[in-house]
Amino acid sequence: MNIIKKALLCFLGFSLLYADPYPITFCVPEVKIVDHIPEKERDFAFLVPGDPSTYIYKTEEDYYKAYQSSYYAITKKKLGWDCLRHYEILANGCIPYFLDLDACNSQTMYFLPKDLIKEAMNIEGVSAQGIDHRVFNQTKYYEILSKLLEYTRAHLTTKRMAEYVLDTIGYSGHGKILFLSKDTLPDYLRCLLLVGMKELLQDRIVDFPKIEHIYKNYKGKKELLYGRGFTYAKNVDDLPVNRKNIKRRIANKEFDLIIYGSVHRGCPYLGLVKAIYKPEEIVYLCGDDEHKCQFFQLNNLFLREFTQ
Repeated sequence: MNIIKKALLCFLGFSLLYADPYPITFCVPEVKIVDHIPEKERDFAFLVPGDPSTYIYKTEEDYYKAYQSSYYAITKKKLGWDCLRHYEILANGCIPYFLDLDACNSQTMYFLPKDLIKEAMNIEGVSAQGIDHRVFNQTKYYEILSKLLEYTRAHLTTKRMAEYVLDTIGYSGHGKILFLSKDTLPDYLRCLLLVGMKELLQDRIVDFPKIEHIYKNYKGKKELLYGRGFTYAKNVDDLPVNRKNIKRRIANKEFDLIIYGSVHRGCPYLGLVKAIYKPEEIVYLCGDDEHKCQFFQLNNLFLREFTQ
């Protein structure tokens, strides 16, 4: 059974366990999604990926406003196809305008509504150079944008992605889940999924080590984080969580499930975890940019970029 059929069955409520990886994408916290379609002032957002002269936004608010005031925003593959920018554009009531979207592997950006985006890109009068408003069908544009916003709220939030991961592996427990990382540096997939897990299960998720910058009470300077911390930082309440004696608690199988936030950045206690936990009780995330992943055959691997 291929990965697309597996993912579809999981969304329909079937629990499946296979060695092949499952698709996963970036996502956004629901609070970052606009509650109505913003007024448009520009054809295309000023920011263009790959052009440093357009990277002028110092605050998350100004960055979001640039998308909110635009009909479209240029986006494209850089080191990988899946990019947090796509989801930020959608969350702010704007439509991504992809360069060469048809070249993307069908399993990559699997949950992005590519067909709707292509339909919006193909409205008469629209090109990467701008909009010819003499023939541009605004009614059709706003109809598609409304559908995209609805889809974003339903499928592309951090909480929904956390639900997807747990549903896909058939998890229905009520105990604690251990979310392990080798380091605490920003990692979009790891950080955003952890935000979703915290939104969904609150203090049942034990992140070790603690990923400080996802919490609202983070004391560091958000602007010094990668990407100025836009979208992924300072999102969840810092509920009391016991992070002591992790190794002993793994040995005692205190946790229902072990999630490794980044298989490439490192998997602490892996030998012990594999000795205590069944393969279906361990989840691995691969959020790296496009590569041929050497962990492709791991059970319960969620892969962001497919090249195989």
